[in-house]
Amino acid sequence: MANNSNKKLVPEAMSALDKFKYEVASEVGVTLKDGYNGDLSSKDAGKIGGNMVRKMIQQAEQQMK
Repeated sequence: MANNSNKKLVPEAMSALDKFKYEVASEVGVTLKDGYNGDLSSKDAGKIGGNMVRKMIQQAEQQMK
């Protein structure tokens, strides 16, 4: 049995993050399927994750102003 230490601090935020992931994927031109996307290339997954982080940082910076 695998020990998953990747716990969610706010489990209720999962649906919002999932929606955000799909929005970013469409912006960068990557098509995601509902459910499992294991056939997604590392390059495409990196585009999605990188842009998600970039947008979250921009939002946090604007909130600090």
